[in-house]
Amino acid sequence: MLTINFKKFPLYDGDIVLDLGCGEGRHVINAYLQADVIAIGVDLSHRDLTIAQERFKPFAQEYATKQFFLQQADATCLPFGDATIDKIICSEVLEHIENYQGVLREINRVLKSDGIFAVSVPRAWPERICWWLSAAYHQNEGGHIRIFNAHALRRDIETLDFIFTARHWAHALHVPFWWLKCLCWKSQDKSCIIKLYHRLLVWDLMRRPWLTQALEKWLNPIMGKSVVMYFKKQEKFAQRKS
Repeated sequence: MLTINFKKFPLYDGDIVLDLGCGEGRHVINAYLQADVIAIGVDLSHRDLTIAQERFKPFAQEYATKQFFLQQADATCLPFGDATIDKIICSEVLEHIENYQGVLREINRVLKSDGIFAVSVPRAWPERICWWLSAAYHQNEGGHIRIFNAHALRRDIETLDFIFTARHWAHALHVPFWWLKCLCWKSQDKSCIIKLYHRLLVWDLMRRPWLTQALEKWLNPIMGKSVVMYFKKQEKFAQRKS
């Protein structure tokens, strides 16, 4: 399930693309498949990186000329030099990190001038309902520690060297699923409704029927679970001129 739209985040041959907080590999693997790129996934969780490596294996030999790397690292102290990355994805990560401003500064440091940065976080109002329905949803280990205001996050990013270019919302059909999970948090594994809804989401992901795709596209601006924003880093000479 992709949150970043690669039509708004185009990759080209030779790009070095970083998926920061790559988790189990959904975006870094798809980035690898988009073009002849160097795809790098970074995460703090060794378990998630192991899963990502397993998921990548079917593609490793088919696309042997490409490069794919996974590395365990802290997002506030990245093991890359200044201005070495062409494109950066940071999807559903910042809500987990105390010092998210430090992560944004690191992204700014390692991204090249004129590079592209895509970020997504949970949308505020559906997320508030999740918090209201279940304290355990956000208090468990690795849970969300804040609810972002998208406009405030945009301003945080723009105060660095970034120009806002686009925004959209994603995963509206997942919102009721998470509300149900939060409502039945202690008994969610036994809930028939949650199991049936999960089957629907899996079916939608695998088959992509026109009806659910059209419904989600219509609902995303109203109740999309994630807000996704795209930025371009200003070129240095443009900064000096201004």
